[in-house]
Amino acid sequence: MTAKKVILDVDPGIDDAIALCLALFDPQVEVVAVTSAGGNVPAERATRNVQAIIEQLDPPRWPRIGAGADPDNGLPIRTTHLCGSDGLGNVEFEVAELHHRHPSEKVICDEAHAAPEQITLVALAPLTNVCRALQRTASLPSQLGQLVMMGGAVTAPGNATAAAEFNIFCDPPSARTVFRSAFTKTLIPLDITNQIILTYNVVDQLPDETSRVGRFLRRILPFALRAHRQHLGLEGMYVHDAVALAAALRPELFEIEMIPADVELSGELTTGATVFDRRRVREWRPNLAVATGVNVEGVTDFIVQGLAAAGAASKKSTTS
Repeated sequence: MTAKKVILDVDPGIDDAIALCLALFDPQVEVVAVTSAGGNVPAERATRNVQAIIEQLDPPRWPRIGAGADPDNGLPIRTTHLCGSDGLGNVEFEVAELHHRHPSEKVICDEAHAAPEQITLVALAPLTNVCRALQRTASLPSQLGQLVMMGGAVTAPGNATAAAEFNIFCDPPSARTVFRSAFTKTLIPLDITNQIILTYNVVDQLPDETSRVGRFLRRILPFALRAHRQHLGLEGMYVHDAVALAAALRPELFEIEMIPADVELSGELTTGATVFDRRRVREWRPNLAVATGVNVEGVTDFIVQGLAAAGAASKKSTTS
């Protein structure tokens, strides 16, 4: 069976790190690149975090790394309370200094051009890089196989503001451009990702510290678990990005509906809100496949079993 070619666009972020653990050791996935974007942390820190995660995990095949930049107007907010000031639970991993970094949008365009219609771009960050890649290569929608995005909210409340989900809120103009583009695209909104919570019982099933994945997760997850309990009152943690990765790799676990959608660019209370035309007689053209249902148990199993497999694979790499 041919491995599925994937680019992960991330702003790590502890839930981004979990998604990377899943994808980098999945034998059915070929992660051709990991591109960074400003979001949970500024872009330069996000690039450093991508490098730190890959170095800590040391997967069998190292992907290309793309260096991101912040949105044109800068990041509007800093939300470090759930992932720490460094994005990875304040662990402050050391990394080797990289020279000759390629911009994230160039890496996305290069890889899509090298394998036309074969690559799935999984956007787990604000859509800055996707928009810039589109501006760089107008034919990108026809070259890319699929775009899966974690972002937005249909009927759920926002998590950056009362109306807006974080990824969209960070760069509304880029999100609007991508929503209106010709990409074959699927949105995994908060309505879906909020339904999957890694409880303390689930966390106890994670790989132990004899594996690279186990050691890494057990260094970053305690902060996230404490923060989710302190700030959100949850006995567990959200894993939004891992859920979006599941949608890209296990689409049968999700119910999808074509819905007209757009992004609000201004408004004292509504900037960054995703707006869906769900009127009985719609006036907008459907432009986005939106996840409207999810097999919670199936996605949870995908995450838990995937991390267990990643732990086993990374244990082999430490002893080989």
